[in-house]
Amino acid sequence: MTVHATRRRFLAGTGLAIGAAALPSLAFAQDKPKLRFSAVFSDQDIRAEMMKMFADATKDDFTFEGYYGGNLFKQGTELVALQRGNLEMGNIAPQDISNQIPAWSILTAGYLFRDAAHVTKFFASDAGAEMKKMTEDQLGVKVLGPTYFGVRQVGLKVDKEIRTPADMAGIKLRMPGGEAWQFLGQALGANPTPMAYAEVYTGLQTGAIDGQDNPLPNVENMKFYEVMKQIVLTSHLVGFDLLTISKKAWDAASPEQQAKLQAEADAAIAFSTDKHLAREKELVEKFKGAGLKIYEPDQAAFRDHVQKQYLASELAKSWPAGMVDKINAL
Repeated sequence: MTVHATRRRFLAGTGLAIGAAALPSLAFAQDKPKLRFSAVFSDQDIRAEMMKMFADATKDDFTFEGYYGGNLFKQGTELVALQRGNLEMGNIAPQDISNQIPAWSILTAGYLFRDAAHVTKFFASDAGAEMKKMTEDQLGVKVLGPTYFGVRQVGLKVDKEIRTPADMAGIKLRMPGGEAWQFLGQALGANPTPMAYAEVYTGLQTGAIDGQDNPLPNVENMKFYEVMKQIVLTSHLVGFDLLTISKKAWDAASPEQQAKLQAEADAAIAFSTDKHLAREKELVEKFKGAGLKIYEPDQAAFRDHVQKQYLASELAKSWPAGMVDKINAL
């Protein structure tokens, strides 16, 4: 046998040995499915801490990749990415789900939920299970739980004092795109203006919009308070998104892994909720110290006006029968 032939045989044998040695590590890598997660909130958000906590708790079974600030998918496009298999997990607004399942618009209605505890209780109830099953059956997306991020308040650049919905006439209020969001802005008495979350600071600064509606922690994270003069404590919507996972990724997990995913999601969500509630209380004082006028309008007038607008709307026609009563009874 020639030297060259012997060398070729040796190299081929070495290659096989290296390949065989690499198999266990390759199998191990394959055993840990990738969970790509996308959210519009920044990496400084409390919910980013929530997801880091979730990632750490599930790292033995899954490889987590978190993308924040809308860097992977823009606001409102995450749901479609989940459905197309381009994403495994997302923080999805109920308004985005209602674009595809009109019955879900009930969960986007102003003054429906009383507080964070009411939202949590609803999603743990039979009525909540009924709504979650819709997303699994119709969208191929499983809801792990509601990620509370604060009660939405109206923040304005203009000096005009707001006491009732009539005072909101002519106010260009930034709302996310989509029918459910725009309807909420209209129900508040404002002139709703669609604008991407990342553009709101500049919009307020330049006067393209007169105001925005967000919970106080978001106002802090995005520094909106720097370009606003007042916060009207309308408390018109208990803000929550939904921690979701594609059914494809969920079904690929073992029953033990599914139980762990749900348990760790519950724990991380509870941590985030508690932290948001504490932060909301602190921020009222912080913003007052920054020179913002903060006051409560006639909330009863807002509640009555908004609820009447919803009940008389096309949206209400798609709401599941008796669901409002079930939510109120919790």
